Amino acid sequence: MKQLLLGNAAAARGAYEAGVTVAASYPGTPSTEITESIVQYEEIYAEWAPNEKVAAEVAIGASMAGARAMSCMKHVGMNVMADPMFTASYTGVNGGLVFCVADDPGMHSSQNEQDSRHYARAAKLMMLEPADSSECKEFTRMAYALSEQFDTPVILRLSTRISHSQGLVELQDREEVALKPYEKNIAKNVMMPGNAIKRHVVVEERMQKLLAFAETTELNKVELNNDKIGVITSGAAYMYAKEALGDRVSYLKLGMVYPLPDVLIRDFAAKHEKVYVIEELDPVFEEHIKALGVEVIGKEAFTLLGEYTPAMIRKAVFGEEAFAHETIDEAIPVRPPVMCAGCPHRGTFYVLKKLGLVVSGDIGCYTLGAVAPLASVDTTVCMGASVSGALGMAKARGPEFNKKLVAVIGDSTFMHSGITGLVDIVYNKGNNTVIILDNSITGMTGHQDNPTTGYTIRGEETKQVNLVALCKAVGVERVVVADPFDLKHFEEVVKAEVEAEEPSVIIAQRPCALLKTVKYTGHCKIGDNCKKCKLCMKLGCPAISQKGDDVVIDVTQCNGCGLCVNVCPFGAISKED
Repeated sequence: MKQLLLGNAAAARGAYEAGVTVAASYPGTPSTEITESIVQYEEIYAEWAPNEKVAAEVAIGASMAGARAMSCMKHVGMNVMADPMFTASYTGVNGGLVFCVADDPGMHSSQNEQDSRHYARAAKLMMLEPADSSECKEFTRMAYALSEQFDTPVILRLSTRISHSQGLVELQDREEVALKPYEKNIAKNVMMPGNAIKRHVVVEERMQKLLAFAETTELNKVELNNDKIGVITSGAAYMYAKEALGDRVSYLKLGMVYPLPDVLIRDFAAKHEKVYVIEELDPVFEEHIKALGVEVIGKEAFTLLGEYTPAMIRKAVFGEEAFAHETIDEAIPVRPPVMCAGCPHRGTFYVLKKLGLVVSGDIGCYTLGAVAPLASVDTTVCMGASVSGALGMAKARGPEFNKKLVAVIGDSTFMHSGITGLVDIVYNKGNNTVIILDNSITGMTGHQDNPTTGYTIRGEETKQVNLVALCKAVGVERVVVADPFDLKHFEEVVKAEVEAEEPSVIIAQRPCALLKTVKYTGHCKIGDNCKKCKLCMKLGCPAISQKGDDVVIDVTQCNGCGLCVNVCPFGAISKED
């Protein structure tokens, strides 16, 4: 039977068919749907872990115990889980182990364009890269067999277009894979220096076996069409090249992108007068191939930035413009990303902007607090950096600056990487104020539960982390829970906490407006007594706009949250049920 599946759902199906027993991940676009799709398979234990490092360690533990296991993440999540991954390269596996990473060329939902192929080389791990949904499933299945054959974790690399494109996938039955026997093996699994130095020898021997395998595997395919132009490529770039160039060129499609097949590459290049290397992001293939002494055309013809397109490739290779297509003469209106109508973070950033505070920001929906008109967030680096970064800012500039400084971090992000930063503040005698934006869900990646929600990935009730108790347990004595929509009280709380001569935490507690349990009703309207002061426009609510000199509320977008009612100093905005 064939089914139309997202690349992510196809990878999940491949894990199911391969007999995977354990899957642990942290949500991160564009990888999130892999683990969400795994939930439908009751044979697989699935979890949202607090962060990618924990998730990878759960999967490594399951593999050591004899099960086939998977951990999925986006490219920046691979940074977080790199520590255990590098050492898992030394320990090898018992049950098959796959790390599935989704890169984000074009930064559709990311803070950088990191190329995860570098990790395969650095950690000395096999990496596979599918080019469509069908290959997502098949490569995942194959990855487990290869993992066990070569005693190695395997990295499966996707990208945004592969993860979020749909294609036909042929479904097969699940392979019932018995747990491998568990045997105590200190020399293999305890990576203290005396053992690790011996395991490094094993890793290098394994690399030689993988190099030999790369030359013969069907994962790497040659498509000979002529002897004029050859193209070496992989993944989404292969699909773009096929669309742009058709059968006018030959292809070496690399499905195993590390280690690379040196002999196969040399032989392919020797058959063609000119060879192009087409790869998104970094010149990983190009540099390797040129080091072999093979002349190719790479980044001198293609950009290092963002995603490729068929039109770009067609022009670079043939010098031809894109196929003719209809265009729209008038400019298309720009629709910048904004926080949703009723978003609980809007009240927080409105107050912080009003008070003129420096805001050390973090990763999540609330990063949009940097966007006009709120324009409140000063910095965003990575998960958890708001808390520890704020300590660094305060230590650098002194106590007076600290009274104008707050850190903001979401509840899920706080569980991911914020707790250790808060411990650092307390331990090193910081006086920072940290605002935890508790919206009762992991919002940015599509409403996944986390340890603060009280529910597992399957919706089962579980222990709920008490943020107040947790903050007090690490030594913060001033912990205040406040509703960010009660603007007057929230402002008073923020003023008091930034003045305090000790660390403090404000938990800005209001659920995400898009949660099914949130029941806002009616809509807001602007009365005839409006003074046209435009103060409500400073909220950045998508339901509020300006028409001529008047401010209007679009009832089709307004959900009746009432924040604008609290902002208007003249009582000109009211709520209608």
